[in-house]
Amino acid sequence: MDSPPDRATAAEGGRPEVETCPDADVEPTSLAEQLVALQKRYENERLRWELAKDAGEVGTFDWEPATGTLLWDEQLQRMFGYSGPDSFDESLAAFNARVHPDDMGWHADALQASTDTCGEYDVEYRIVLPGGETRWIHARGRCLPGADGRTERLIGAAYDTTGEREAATRVTRVLEAMPAGFYSLDREWRFSHVNAEAERLLGHGRDELLGEVLWDAFPATVAGVFESSYREAVSSGEPVSFDAYYPAPLDGWYELRAWPTPDGLSVYFLEVTERRAAEERAERWARQLATLAQVSAELAGTLDTQVATARLPRLVVPALADFCVVTVIGADGAPRDVGSWHVDPSARPLLERYREVRLDAMPMTAPVARALHSGEAATFTGNAVLEVLPPGPARDLLTVLAPSSEVALPLRARGRTVGLLTLFYAEGHAPTDEDVAIAQDVADRAGLAWDNARLFSAQQQLAEGLQRSLLTDPPEPEHAEIAVRYLPAAEAARVGGDWYDAFLQQNGNTMLVIGDVVGHDTEAAAAMGQLRSLLRGIATYSNAGPVEVLRGLDSSMSTLQLGTLATAAVARFEQTPAERRRGLTRMRWANAGHLPPMVVHRDGTVAELAPWVGDLMLGVDAAALRRESVVVLDHGSTVLLYTDGLVERRDSDLDAGMARLRQALVELVGLPLDDLLDELIERLVQGRPDDDVALVAVRLHRQDLDDDQP
Repeated sequence: MDSPPDRATAAEGGRPEVETCPDADVEPTSLAEQLVALQKRYENERLRWELAKDAGEVGTFDWEPATGTLLWDEQLQRMFGYSGPDSFDESLAAFNARVHPDDMGWHADALQASTDTCGEYDVEYRIVLPGGETRWIHARGRCLPGADGRTERLIGAAYDTTGEREAATRVTRVLEAMPAGFYSLDREWRFSHVNAEAERLLGHGRDELLGEVLWDAFPATVAGVFESSYREAVSSGEPVSFDAYYPAPLDGWYELRAWPTPDGLSVYFLEVTERRAAEERAERWARQLATLAQVSAELAGTLDTQVATARLPRLVVPALADFCVVTVIGADGAPRDVGSWHVDPSARPLLERYREVRLDAMPMTAPVARALHSGEAATFTGNAVLEVLPPGPARDLLTVLAPSSEVALPLRARGRTVGLLTLFYAEGHAPTDEDVAIAQDVADRAGLAWDNARLFSAQQQLAEGLQRSLLTDPPEPEHAEIAVRYLPAAEAARVGGDWYDAFLQQNGNTMLVIGDVVGHDTEAAAAMGQLRSLLRGIATYSNAGPVEVLRGLDSSMSTLQLGTLATAAVARFEQTPAERRRGLTRMRWANAGHLPPMVVHRDGTVAELAPWVGDLMLGVDAAALRRESVVVLDHGSTVLLYTDGLVERRDSDLDAGMARLRQALVELVGLPLDDLLDELIERLVQGRPDDDVALVAVRLHRQDLDDDQP
């Protein structure tokens, strides 16, 4: 095999200039375009490999025969399947461990000959990667002599040529495997290549077609769209695409794409007879499907049961019926008509009155009642309902409304009926089977939307209950004021893994905690409740400092196999008698992967107490090293612990959010503590955060001292 030019120059640090191909890496979007791309890649294969080499896919080596030391750069180590210096021991044995067994002997002879003659080293051999994959490698090098004239070092470069070797067979494999017809014509319009799918679609074997003139083998192509399109492609040098019908014996519609080549014309084609028939059928459904899409889009955007039921009647009238009534089954199992709409505005009050009385008057034998309890659609005439309704307001109102027919469609969701959509049709508007099928699809989607809204409402109530249980009042220590806030994410089900806590230990020290469990669902909320309780119990029983509390929590999580990941920061506020007299407080704190606390000093300056990343988060390694820090604070200082929902935004990075927080603290430092937290939430998240927000803050103040206190 000839070697690509200038590779020695590249190995020595040079970079030969090559002409680039802007379209080389553009992914084809269709099977036809793939064929064009494959041909182009095959014709320019060596140029592509030169580009790959210049892009850095060449590894270098340096071998000292006397010592046996073999040095590879990182690219070459990766090429041979070594993960790094620790896996490659810089020996010829490590190289031989990758060489294909069948190439081992001759390669050793070639290497020996190069070093014996102090000459050039130029070989192409196979290697076997740890996973069993075989790759081709081309290596070139030069022996450098020592003082005695013998080879002292062999330096060179190597690159992967597997793609180059496979390129010649790739096109043929693709053409034979592709699920579309393909044939090539030479300059005389004779068949020069026919793939297996083309044999099937054309009804002739390749032995019959190869060498035959297209116009003779398929006379119907003459003087029609086939011939004109093919000749246009050849004369213009541009691809053509078209759909065409070929008569018997093929008797079918075909989608074709033809493009000129240096040898003639290549043609890709698919039979699309069934597709065209399906398109014609689809056109008949287009208007109804547009209505269905509108209904789906409208209902998918709400998780409110009242909104869902109020929208449905207006969506189906007049697209699917002249008027309708929506029924839902309540938590007590009783059906209730909750919405209606009429195409005639003047008839809407009448329909509203009928909706209010019809279920009470309707016996179990009525078609609507049967549809509601059976979960199956029912179509019937208006007279069928009138006949079963007893005399009274419901019957009188339906008589005035005068539907010629009705369709009762169950609203189904998750294997049960959650309501009913009753469609009414005026005289001359009898529904077809297709109308009923579309309407049932609408009813099913409406049922799912309503059930989703119901489930969301239930989850919302659960989340609010969990939230209220966690919003405990903070303690009121003698030397500090504590304030807390919790705001659920605006787009979530009001539940998540963020939490705060503030409590006193048995020894009187004040503890502040902020934490965030990975996840945003009820499972995360439940895990958060467990961690919060565990941490509080460990801290209050043991009187331990922040780092020991985090270690104990991590150990408990491992022992109890909670399978939860969380970040947390714990701060404890301590005083000695001397510090108390001076109005000072020590804050001892530890951080398990959480955002750092913010301290606002009495003079209005803001300090961030740590780099971005603290110690390892909880739930990863119970034996992880954890550190504790101490800072002395003067009275009047404010400490803020917070979760990432306060500073993270979808449209900006975390650094920008932290900068906004620092600026807000500087501007708001003079406010009372509760007002400070409210203003922070308003400024940074406008009351509607993307993620849950938890805050806990403490403001230190001087204690009144007794005269006899030491």
